[in-house]
Amino acid sequence: MNFQRSEEQQMIIENLRKFLDNEIEPAFREHGEGFIPREKMQGWVQALTEFGMTKAPFGEEWGGFGMDWLTHLMVFEEVAYTSLDIAIPGFINACGAELLRRTASEEIQQKYIPDILACNKFIAIGISEPDVGSDVAAVKTRAVLEGDHWVINGEKTWITNGEYADVFICTCLTGEGELTHILVDREEHGFETVGIPKMALNGQSTSQVFLSDVRVPVSNTIGERGQGLKNTLKIFEYARCHMSMWGVGVARRAMDESIKYSQERKQHGKLIAGHQLIADKIATMATKIDAARLLTYRAIDMVERGARADKECAMAKWFGTEIAVTAARDAVEIHGGNGVTKEFIVERLAREAIVSPIPDGTTEIQKLIISRALTGEQAFR
Repeated sequence: MNFQRSEEQQMIIENLRKFLDNEIEPAFREHGEGFIPREKMQGWVQALTEFGMTKAPFGEEWGGFGMDWLTHLMVFEEVAYTSLDIAIPGFINACGAELLRRTASEEIQQKYIPDILACNKFIAIGISEPDVGSDVAAVKTRAVLEGDHWVINGEKTWITNGEYADVFICTCLTGEGELTHILVDREEHGFETVGIPKMALNGQSTSQVFLSDVRVPVSNTIGERGQGLKNTLKIFEYARCHMSMWGVGVARRAMDESIKYSQERKQHGKLIAGHQLIADKIATMATKIDAARLLTYRAIDMVERGARADKECAMAKWFGTEIAVTAARDAVEIHGGNGVTKEFIVERLAREAIVSPIPDGTTEIQKLIISRALTGEQAFR
């Protein structure tokens, strides 16, 4: 495996970094942490597609760059470093488009994928429910076949992109122990969304989705009937690699803010960067960030080669998101009292980091997946 950046990747990342620093960061700071209206969010993410956000791993026939998922993860890391709120909608659009590319009919693909990659439309994927989290197989939202239509009733929660979504891929119970993905178009079929306030990441949309007697043509079935769980687990591999890079982006920003502060702040007659315990924290951050990034690169390389990678993706997701928590906490401690004030960004990073280990399978779930792969013993029913 060679993870040395190509000249093209290096050029993309350098130009993206300049754009993020000069355009996106000032605009995001001016906006603050409140909800970002759809029009503003769409403008930002559409600008980022020109650097490969959402587009990098998709072929030119879809309006993509024809590159790879590794490049997309590099781009995602940079955007996450600046703002997770702005990075997340593009991540969901990329994973949603991949689900359609893999499993949807040609008609559905042609209708939606180009607009999703260009961020003319937003997509959301609905799995979690009020009583369903890690146990995906326990989904209760039901789709009943009536002639040539599905009639869907249920509630989804913790749905990223929910309030923005033009397209909703709903995981439905379509028979005894049978899960199926069905595409619901907000304009054509309708669904209701309500935002969920959180301790962080309130700029982007996390919402409840309500479906009441929603009639959707059977032709909007995504993949084969009953294959929803299998297809979800495959998309989890892409999602977990992005979650790891979410953590790497936050941790790297926390480290850089810590380095900067330690080179300016003096205590006991010298810069705190020269104090051994501060140096230890910074060195540990740097080493764990590199380790998390390499775990993620290995995982996405395996996914792209078609190798089984559930264990490696779980390792990356666990390690990458947890190092965000420890790095952000250490950054707050390095900043001392200043670290808990709104004046310094590490306060925000610490709140965002705490969220990181939860989506797309908690750390505990990732450990069970790893153990199952190693021992052959099933922890789930």
